[in-house]
Amino acid sequence: MTQLKIAIQGVPGSFHHQVALRNFGEDIEILDFDTFPSVAKSVVTGEADFGIMAIENSIAGAIFPNYDLIDRFELSIRDEYYLPIGHQFMALPGQTIEDITEVRSHPMALLQCKAFFAQHPHIRLKEDTDTASVARDIAAGNLKGVAAIASSIAAGIYGMEIIASDIQTIKNNFTRFIILQKEPLKPSTSVNKASTKVTIQNQKGGLAKLLTLIADNEIDLSKIQSIPVIEKPWEYAFFIDLVFENYTVYKNTIEEIQLNFGDVKIIGEYLSRK
Repeated sequence: MTQLKIAIQGVPGSFHHQVALRNFGEDIEILDFDTFPSVAKSVVTGEADFGIMAIENSIAGAIFPNYDLIDRFELSIRDEYYLPIGHQFMALPGQTIEDITEVRSHPMALLQCKAFFAQHPHIRLKEDTDTASVARDIAAGNLKGVAAIASSIAAGIYGMEIIASDIQTIKNNFTRFIILQKEPLKPSTSVNKASTKVTIQNQKGGLAKLLTLIADNEIDLSKIQSIPVIEKPWEYAFFIDLVFENYTVYKNTIEEIQLNFGDVKIIGEYLSRK
Protein backbone atom coordinates (compact mmCIF):
# COMPACT_ATOMS: atom_id res chain seq x y z
CA MET A 1 0.00 0.00 0.00
CA THR A 2 1.34 3.42 -1.00
CA GLN A 3 2.17 5.71 1.91
CA LEU A 4 0.36 9.01 2.14
CA LYS A 5 2.63 12.00 1.60
CA ILE A 6 1.94 14.75 4.12
CA ALA A 7 3.44 18.23 3.69
CA ILE A 8 4.37 20.19 6.80
CA GLN A 9 6.15 23.42 7.63
CA GLY A 10 9.14 22.58 9.80
CA VAL A 11 11.17 19.47 10.45
CA PRO A 12 10.45 16.22 12.31
CA GLY A 13 9.65 17.08 15.91
CA SER A 14 7.75 20.25 15.01
CA PHE A 15 4.15 20.85 16.06
CA HIS A 16 3.07 20.36 12.44
CA HIS A 17 4.77 16.96 12.54
CA GLN A 18 2.80 16.05 15.66
CA VAL A 19 -0.48 16.96 13.97
CA ALA A 20 0.45 14.84 10.94
CA LEU A 21 1.09 11.80 13.14
CA ARG A 22 -2.09 12.27 15.15
CA ASN A 23 -4.25 12.66 12.04
CA PHE A 24 -2.75 10.11 9.68
CA GLY A 25 -0.79 7.71 11.91
CA GLU A 26 2.91 6.88 11.77
CA ASP A 27 2.85 5.01 8.45
CA ILE A 28 3.19 8.16 6.35
CA GLU A 29 5.89 9.98 4.43
CA ILE A 30 6.61 13.44 5.79
CA LEU A 31 7.57 16.15 3.30
CA ASP A 32 9.05 18.99 5.33
CA PHE A 33 9.32 22.51 3.96
CA ASP A 34 10.74 25.76 5.29
CA THR A 35 7.75 27.92 4.39
CA PHE A 36 3.97 27.75 4.25
CA PRO A 37 3.84 28.73 0.54
CA SER A 38 5.99 25.68 -0.22
CA VAL A 39 3.52 23.49 1.69
CA ALA A 40 0.63 24.92 -0.33
CA LYS A 41 2.47 24.45 -3.64
CA SER A 42 3.27 20.82 -2.86
CA VAL A 43 -0.42 20.08 -2.41
CA VAL A 44 -1.40 21.93 -5.59
CA THR A 45 1.18 20.09 -7.71
CA GLY A 46 0.30 16.70 -6.25
CA GLU A 47 3.71 16.21 -4.67
CA ALA A 48 1.88 15.86 -1.36
CA ASP A 49 -1.50 14.21 -0.79
CA PHE A 50 -2.37 16.58 2.04
CA GLY A 51 -0.87 19.61 3.72
CA ILE A 52 -0.98 20.75 7.34
CA MET A 53 -0.99 24.43 8.18
CA ALA A 54 -1.34 26.36 11.43
CA ILE A 55 -4.05 28.99 11.08
CA GLU A 56 -4.49 30.54 14.54
CA ASN A 57 -3.30 30.39 18.12
CA SER A 58 -5.41 30.94 21.22
CA ILE A 59 -2.91 33.51 22.50
CA ALA A 60 -1.26 35.12 19.48
CA GLY A 61 -4.31 35.10 17.22
CA ALA A 62 -4.62 34.47 13.49
CA ILE A 63 -1.77 33.73 11.10
CA PHE A 64 -2.92 36.22 8.45
CA PRO A 65 -0.78 35.19 5.44
CA ASN A 66 -2.07 31.62 5.61
CA TYR A 67 -5.63 32.72 4.90
CA ASP A 68 -4.41 34.27 1.67
CA LEU A 69 -2.44 31.13 0.75
CA ILE A 70 -5.48 28.88 1.10
CA ASP A 71 -7.53 31.20 -1.08
CA ARG A 72 -4.84 31.93 -3.69
CA PHE A 73 -3.90 28.29 -4.22
CA GLU A 74 -7.57 27.20 -4.34
CA LEU A 75 -7.10 24.67 -1.54
CA SER A 76 -9.87 22.95 0.40
CA ILE A 77 -10.03 22.41 4.15
CA ARG A 78 -10.88 18.77 4.86
CA ASP A 79 -10.47 18.87 8.65
CA GLU A 80 -9.13 20.81 11.62
CA TYR A 81 -7.09 19.87 14.67
CA TYR A 82 -6.54 21.72 17.96
CA LEU A 83 -3.14 20.90 19.42
CA PRO A 84 -2.27 21.84 23.02
CA ILE A 85 1.04 23.67 22.86
CA GLY A 86 3.66 22.89 25.47
CA HIS A 87 6.97 24.74 25.12
CA GLN A 88 10.04 22.98 26.52
CA PHE A 89 13.32 24.76 27.27
CA MET A 90 16.08 22.41 26.09
CA ALA A 91 19.78 22.27 25.45
CA LEU A 92 22.63 19.78 25.06
CA PRO A 93 22.81 17.40 28.05
CA GLY A 94 24.67 18.39 31.20
CA GLN A 95 23.90 22.12 31.22
CA THR A 96 21.91 24.23 33.65
CA ILE A 97 19.89 27.35 32.99
CA GLU A 98 22.82 29.45 34.28
CA ASP A 99 24.97 28.05 31.45
CA ILE A 100 22.59 29.26 28.78
CA THR A 101 23.27 32.68 27.23
CA GLU A 102 21.01 32.47 24.17
CA VAL A 103 17.72 30.83 23.27
CA ARG A 104 16.46 30.39 19.71
CA SER A 105 13.00 29.56 18.46
CA HIS A 106 10.12 30.61 16.26
CA PRO A 107 8.96 34.19 17.03
CA MET A 108 5.56 32.96 18.23
CA ALA A 109 7.15 30.50 20.64
CA LEU A 110 9.36 33.24 22.06
CA LEU A 111 6.33 35.50 22.41
CA GLN A 112 4.40 32.83 24.30
CA CYS A 113 7.24 32.41 26.83
CA LYS A 114 7.99 36.07 27.62
CA ALA A 115 7.21 35.77 31.33
CA PHE A 116 9.69 32.91 31.76
CA PHE A 117 12.55 34.81 30.14
CA ALA A 118 11.75 37.96 32.09
CA GLN A 119 12.94 35.94 35.10
CA HIS A 120 16.22 35.12 33.30
CA PRO A 121 17.42 38.40 31.77
CA HIS A 122 20.90 36.99 31.08
CA ILE A 123 19.44 34.89 28.22
CA ARG A 124 19.29 36.62 24.83
CA LEU A 125 16.29 35.79 22.64
CA LYS A 126 16.90 35.11 18.96
CA GLU A 127 14.17 34.47 16.40
CA ASP A 128 14.48 31.51 14.05
CA THR A 129 12.34 29.82 11.41
CA ASP A 130 11.09 26.81 13.34
CA THR A 131 11.07 25.29 16.83
CA ALA A 132 12.32 21.78 16.07
CA SER A 133 14.91 22.86 13.50
CA VAL A 134 16.65 24.89 16.21
CA ALA A 135 16.95 21.78 18.39
CA ARG A 136 18.30 19.87 15.39
CA ASP A 137 20.89 22.55 14.58
CA ILE A 138 22.07 22.85 18.18
CA ALA A 139 22.60 19.09 18.33
CA ALA A 140 24.29 18.96 14.91
CA GLY A 141 26.63 21.83 15.78
CA ASN A 142 27.24 20.69 19.39
CA LEU A 143 26.43 24.24 20.48
CA LYS A 144 26.97 24.77 24.20
CA GLY A 145 25.31 27.72 25.90
CA VAL A 146 22.50 27.83 23.33
CA ALA A 147 19.00 26.56 24.06
CA ALA A 148 15.88 25.90 22.02
CA ILE A 149 12.18 26.17 22.71
CA ALA A 150 10.58 23.14 21.13
CA SER A 151 8.40 20.12 21.83
CA SER A 152 9.27 17.15 24.00
CA ILE A 153 9.17 15.03 20.83
CA ALA A 154 11.90 17.22 19.32
CA ALA A 155 14.02 16.76 22.45
CA GLY A 156 13.80 12.98 22.02
CA ILE A 157 14.55 13.03 18.31
CA TYR A 158 17.61 15.26 18.57
CA GLY A 159 19.04 14.11 21.90
CA MET A 160 18.37 17.33 23.81
CA GLU A 161 17.82 17.62 27.55
CA ILE A 162 14.78 19.51 28.85
CA ILE A 163 15.96 22.04 31.43
CA ALA A 164 12.52 23.56 32.14
CA SER A 165 9.15 22.12 31.17
CA ASP A 166 6.02 23.89 29.92
CA ILE A 167 7.44 27.39 30.10
CA GLN A 168 4.60 29.01 28.13
CA THR A 169 3.06 31.92 30.01
CA ILE A 170 -0.51 30.71 29.56
CA LYS A 171 -0.78 26.99 30.15
CA ASN A 172 -4.11 26.57 28.35
CA ASN A 173 -2.53 27.31 24.98
CA PHE A 174 -3.83 25.77 21.76
CA THR A 175 -3.00 26.14 18.09
CA ARG A 176 -5.61 25.37 15.47
CA PHE A 177 -4.27 23.50 12.46
CA ILE A 178 -6.11 22.79 9.23
CA ILE A 179 -5.71 19.81 6.92
CA LEU A 180 -5.60 20.87 3.28
CA GLN A 181 -6.22 19.06 0.01
CA LYS A 182 -6.31 20.03 -3.65
CA GLU A 183 -9.67 18.54 -4.64
CA PRO A 184 -12.93 20.28 -3.71
CA LEU A 185 -14.78 18.48 -0.94
CA LYS A 186 -17.96 16.59 -1.68
CA PRO A 187 -21.02 17.96 0.16
CA SER A 188 -21.97 15.92 3.21
CA THR A 189 -24.84 16.46 5.62
CA SER A 190 -22.79 14.90 8.45
CA VAL A 191 -20.63 18.02 8.85
CA ASN A 192 -21.34 20.87 11.27
CA LYS A 193 -18.71 23.49 10.42
CA ALA A 194 -17.82 25.43 7.30
CA SER A 195 -15.00 27.78 6.34
CA THR A 196 -16.10 30.40 3.85
CA LYS A 197 -14.88 33.52 2.10
CA VAL A 198 -17.51 36.22 1.68
CA THR A 199 -16.83 39.24 -0.52
CA ILE A 200 -19.34 41.87 0.57
CA GLN A 201 -20.67 44.41 -1.86
CA ASN A 202 -19.77 47.97 -0.95
CA GLN A 203 -22.96 48.95 0.86
CA LYS A 204 -23.66 50.90 4.04
CA GLY A 205 -23.96 48.61 7.06
CA GLY A 206 -23.32 45.52 4.91
CA LEU A 207 -21.24 43.65 7.46
CA ALA A 208 -23.65 44.37 10.31
CA LYS A 209 -26.57 43.11 8.23
CA LEU A 210 -24.64 39.99 7.25
CA LEU A 211 -23.84 39.16 10.88
CA THR A 212 -27.47 39.73 11.85
CA LEU A 213 -28.61 37.27 9.17
CA ILE A 214 -26.21 34.62 10.44
CA ALA A 215 -27.35 35.11 14.04
CA ASP A 216 -31.04 35.13 13.11
CA ASN A 217 -30.58 31.73 11.45
CA GLU A 218 -29.07 30.41 14.71
CA ILE A 219 -25.67 29.76 13.18
CA ASP A 220 -22.61 30.37 15.32
CA LEU A 221 -19.91 32.57 13.83
CA SER A 222 -16.79 31.07 15.39
CA LYS A 223 -14.23 33.10 13.45
CA ILE A 224 -14.17 36.16 11.20
CA GLN A 225 -11.05 37.56 9.56
CA SER A 226 -10.97 40.45 7.08
CA ILE A 227 -8.56 40.86 4.17
CA PRO A 228 -8.48 43.66 1.58
CA VAL A 229 -9.64 42.94 -1.98
CA ILE A 230 -6.47 43.93 -3.83
CA GLU A 231 -8.11 44.75 -7.15
CA LYS A 232 -10.82 46.86 -5.43
CA PRO A 233 -9.33 49.48 -3.07
CA TRP A 234 -11.21 49.94 0.24
CA GLU A 235 -13.29 46.81 -0.27
CA TYR A 236 -12.84 43.77 1.93
CA ALA A 237 -13.46 40.06 1.90
CA PHE A 238 -14.12 38.12 5.07
CA PHE A 239 -13.04 34.62 5.98
CA ILE A 240 -15.86 33.34 8.15
CA ASP A 241 -16.12 30.04 10.03
CA LEU A 242 -19.69 28.92 10.67
CA VAL A 243 -20.83 26.24 13.12
CA PHE A 244 -24.35 24.90 12.70
CA GLU A 245 -26.67 22.12 13.83
CA ASN A 246 -28.82 21.85 10.73
CA TYR A 247 -27.10 21.44 7.36
CA THR A 248 -30.17 22.57 5.40
CA VAL A 249 -30.42 25.78 7.40
CA TYR A 250 -26.72 26.43 6.77
CA LYS A 251 -27.09 25.90 2.99
CA ASN A 252 -30.13 28.17 2.90
CA THR A 253 -28.14 30.82 4.78
CA ILE A 254 -25.35 30.62 2.20
CA GLU A 255 -27.92 31.15 -0.57
CA GLU A 256 -29.31 34.18 1.27
CA ILE A 257 -25.83 35.65 1.63
CA GLN A 258 -25.13 35.17 -2.08
CA LEU A 259 -28.44 36.77 -3.00
CA ASN A 260 -28.20 39.80 -0.72
CA PHE A 261 -24.56 40.51 0.09
CA GLY A 262 -22.03 39.21 -2.45
CA ASP A 263 -19.95 36.25 -3.51
CA VAL A 264 -19.49 33.22 -1.24
CA LYS A 265 -16.67 30.73 -1.66
CA ILE A 266 -16.91 27.49 0.34
CA ILE A 267 -13.37 26.63 1.38
CA GLY A 268 -14.26 23.61 3.48
CA GLU A 269 -17.07 21.73 5.21
CA TYR A 270 -16.04 19.41 8.04
CA LEU A 271 -16.69 18.36 11.63
CA SER A 272 -15.84 20.84 14.36
CA ARG A 273 -13.07 19.46 16.59
CA LYS A 274 -13.28 22.08 19.31
